[in-house]
Amino acid sequence: MRSPDRLWDRGGPERARPVARGRRPARFLSSEGLFAWLMISPGLVLMVGLGTLPLVFLVSLSFFRINLTNPAGNRWAGLQNYIRLLADGQFWNSIQVTAIYTISGVALQIVIGMALALFLFRVFPGHRLLRTLIILPVILAPIVVGMLWRTLLLTPRFGVLDYISYSVGLGSHEWLTNSRLALLSIIVIHVWQWTPFAFLVFLASLHALPAEPLEAARLDCRSLRQELWYVILPLMAPAIVIVAILRTIAALNAFAAIYAATEGGPGIATQILNLFIHNTAFVGLSIGYGSALGTVQLLITVGVALLFFRFRMRTAQ
Repeated sequence: MRSPDRLWDRGGPERARPVARGRRPARFLSSEGLFAWLMISPGLVLMVGLGTLPLVFLVSLSFFRINLTNPAGNRWAGLQNYIRLLADGQFWNSIQVTAIYTISGVALQIVIGMALALFLFRVFPGHRLLRTLIILPVILAPIVVGMLWRTLLLTPRFGVLDYISYSVGLGSHEWLTNSRLALLSIIVIHVWQWTPFAFLVFLASLHALPAEPLEAARLDCRSLRQELWYVILPLMAPAIVIVAILRTIAALNAFAAIYAATEGGPGIATQILNLFIHNTAFVGLSIGYGSALGTVQLLITVGVALLFFRFRMRTAQ
C-alpha cells in the first residue's frame, strides 16, 4: 500500500522513488511559459525601444553641453546643466505657470465634470443628445482646439466670445496677447476640452454604484447636499482619484493646444515647462540643457504620479 505522505513515480516498487512535494519546473521554462514570452516579446521590444531607451538617452544627454549653434564647445558637463537651471528665472517661471495651469485645470475639470454627471444621471427628455454634445470637445485634436479658440472664439472684435463680451458692454479684450488674460484663457481652453473625459468617467461610476446605499441615503439624508457629501462622493472616491491622476499627468505634459493658441506668450506668460523645453532644445538648439529640463519634468511627473497612486492605495483600503 502506498504511503499517503509520499508521491511515487510510476513503474513499480523497484524504481519507485519519492518526489519532493511542491517542486515544479519553472513556469518560464515550460512550453506554455516559452509560448507566453514569445507572444509578448514584440510588445516588450517595442515598449523598450520606444519608451525606455529614449528616456535613458535623454538622461545621458543631460550631462553633456550640446549646443548645435556652437558644436566646437560640445563636451562633458557633469551637473552643470542642473546647476544652471536652478539659477534660471525662466525655469522657475515655467514651474509656476505649470503649477497654476495644472492645479486649477484639474480641479475645475473634476468639479464641473461631477456636476454635469450628477445633472445628467437622471433621465429626462433630450438627455442623450445633451450627453453627446458635452463629449464632442474631447474627440478633437489639441492642436485643432488651440487654433479654434485662437481664430474663431477669442479673436478681438471678431471672435464669437469677444463679440458677445463687446455686445453686452464688457468691451473687447486681448484674450491671448494680454499677460493677465492669456493664462486664464489657456486654462479655460484646457478645461473646455477635457472636462468631458471626467464627465464620462463620473457618469459611468454613478451608474455602477450599488442601489442599496443610494436608496438608504434618500431616506436618511435630509438634503441632497448631505446625500452627495456623505454617500455619493465617498463611493466615487476611487474614480475621482483616477481622474485626478490621469488629468494631472496629461496637464503636466500639455503642449499642442497652448502652442497653437499662444506659443507660450505673450512673453513667457503662458510658457509651461513643456514649452520651455521645446523652445530651449528645438528653437535655441541647446540640446544638453533642454535634456536636463526634460529630465526634471520626467522626475516631477513620476513623483506626482507616485503620490497619487499612494493616495489611491490608501483610499482603497
